[in-house]
Parts: sequence; C-alpha cells; structure tokens
Amino acid sequence: MKKADDCPLCLTAGGQVLWAGALLRVIAVDDPLHPGYTRVIWQEHLAEMTQLPAAARHALMEAVWRVEQTQRDVLQADKINLAQFGNMVPHLHWHVIPRWAGDSHFPEAIWAPAPRRSPEQLAAWQAQKALIQARLPHYHAALRAAFAQDVAH
Repeated sequence: MKKADDCPLCLTAGGQVLWAGALLRVIAVDDPLHPGYTRVIWQEHLAEMTQLPAAARHALMEAVWRVEQTQRDVLQADKINLAQFGNMVPHLHWHVIPRWAGDSHFPEAIWAPAPRRSPEQLAAWQAQKALIQARLPHYHAALRAAFAQDVAH
C-alpha cells in the first residue's frame, strides 16, 4: 500500500477512528460547529477517484453511502452534504456532513462565512446542537455496527 511521507492522512488517522478496514477508514471529525461530521478516508495514498479500479470505487462509495444513511437514520439531519476535494490534502477522502436548517452555516457550505443569525436563532441552534451531540455516541455505535460485518473494506 502506497503512503506519502508528507501526507497528514498517511501519517495520522485524521481523527477519531470509528472503523477501519484494509481499504478504508471512517473517522469522526472533531468540529464543534458541525456535530456528526464524518470522513471516509481511502487507506492508500491516491488523489483521484479515477486512480481506483471500478470495484474499489464502488467499495469507497458504498462506505460513503453507508455513513450517509446512518446519519439520516440516527442523527435525523435535514440534509447531508457530500464533498470530495483533495485540494489541501491530496489523499482520497470524502466529507459526509449532516446539516440542519438552523445550523451555524446553513444553507451555505460549512467552509463559507456563516450567515448572520439573530440571538434567538443562535440560541435555538445551540439547544438543537446539544441534543444532536447527545446522540453522537449512538451514531458512532451505529456506524461501527454498519461496518462490523463488512470485512471486505
């Protein structure tokens, strides 16, 4: 398996590992503004989806979709954002980000400037975020269970 000496996703796990297999790992992103934010990281150092054989692309996307479905089932997000850039870290990985209509950045991307919110909107989001954060252990357990029977990845 190829690794790069200067790649942060080759040198570190990239976050709290929720599940890891031979081909990929699923990590919890420590982002206090966006609870449930998860990454699916390909183990081998590759930059583009087209560098993967078709079966590997399918396995990676199945993992992304499994994370998305688990977020929908457990966290009950209003929307799930999927992103794959690799501009800053050219190591193949997908961002799976649950979103809520009242979150700090909705409807903008989480990397965009946050829209202005009233004090009432901010307080409502803080209350909702606390409920979501309380569900994170259940979400993480559900993710582990979703991948536990899958030794192919």
